[in-house]
Amino acid sequence: MLLDSEPSINEKNVTRWIQDHTEADSPLRFELIAGGRSNMTYTVTDAVGRRYVLRRPPTGPLLPSAHDMAREHRLMHALRDSSVPVPRMVGLCQDPEINGRDFYVMHFVDGVVVRDIEIGRSFAPEVRNRMCHELINTLCALHRVDIDAVGLGNFARRSGYIERQIKRWSGQWEKSKTREIPLIDRVKDELAKAIPEDTDTTIAHGDYRLSNCIMNPDGSVAAVLDWELCTLGDPMADLAGTMSYWYRGGETNPKADAETTTLEGFVTQEELAGLYADQMGVSLDKVPYYQAFASWRLACIGEGVYARYLNGQQGEQDEIFDLPEYKKSVEDRVDLAAEYLGIKSH
Repeated sequence: MLLDSEPSINEKNVTRWIQDHTEADSPLRFELIAGGRSNMTYTVTDAVGRRYVLRRPPTGPLLPSAHDMAREHRLMHALRDSSVPVPRMVGLCQDPEINGRDFYVMHFVDGVVVRDIEIGRSFAPEVRNRMCHELINTLCALHRVDIDAVGLGNFARRSGYIERQIKRWSGQWEKSKTREIPLIDRVKDELAKAIPEDTDTTIAHGDYRLSNCIMNPDGSVAAVLDWELCTLGDPMADLAGTMSYWYRGGETNPKADAETTTLEGFVTQEELAGLYADQMGVSLDKVPYYQAFASWRLACIGEGVYARYLNGQQGEQDEIFDLPEYKKSVEDRVDLAAEYLGIKSH
C-alpha cells in the first residue's frame, strides 16, 4: 500500500531498513501524524506494539537547503547525552533507492504534545504554570550547551546570524510566494538596518515552542522535537521565536499555541521573557527587534507552508488544512512585524 500518489512511504523498503536497524517485527504500520506544517512525521508500530517515529520531507518540489533530514538527525544525536531531552535516534537513511528521499527514524517518546487549547485544558493550572518554567529551563539548557564539546563546532557559521537569516528567508519568500506583499520587503529593509551586535553564539532551535515539545504529565519536558530550522545563532532570536507563539494580550482571535497560553496557569509573554533573562543574565532591551524579526521570518516560512499545501505536498493531512485562514495568518505576521518596528502597515 502506498500512502499517496508520490509514495511518502515505500512500505516494503522502509520496513526492511527499519528491521535491519532495530528489533522491530513485521508487519509495520505507518500512520501520518497530522498537524506538522513542514516535514512529514509518521508513527511506526510493529507487530508486537513497539513504536518508532519516522521523519521525511514533503512530497513534490522542495526549496534549496530546506527539509534537511541529515541536519536534524545530526543535531539530536549530538544532544543525546546533554541536559536537553531529545528522542533517541535509530538512524539516518540517505539511500534514494530505499524511499526516494532521506529519512530518519527515532525511538517513540511517551507524553503529550499540547498542540491545541483542548489538550491544554486537560492539565491543571499549576501544571500549566510548571510547563512555562520547564520550557524556559530547557531553552536555557540548550543555550548553555558547549557547541564544540558535543561535536557541533562546524555545524554552521558562528557570526552574522540575523544577516544570514534575513538573506535566507527573503530568498525563500521570493521562491515560494503566491502573491505580492510589499510590506515583507519594507520590514526586511528595516531589520537589515538595525541588526544588533552579535551576542554569544549558541545552538538555536529555530522553532522552539510548546507544541514542538513532548510534555510529561507533571509539566516537565520529555523531549524537544522538530529541529528542522536548527543552526548556530543568536539565543535572543530563539527566545523571541518562542514568544511569537505565545498570547500577547489584547489579541482578539489567537490561534493554536497562542490560544492555549490564554489558559489559567500560563504566564504572560513578558513574564516568559523574564524567566529567561533571570536565568541567563541578559538584557531584554532589544526584544522588540527580535520579535519583529521572528514575526517576519514566520511570515516567510508560512508562505512556503501555504504554497506546499496549495500544491498538495503534505500528504493525507492536506484535507484538514484551512488554506484561507493560513493565508491570512502570513499577512497578520507581517503586520505584527511592522508594528514592532514602528512601521505603518497601511
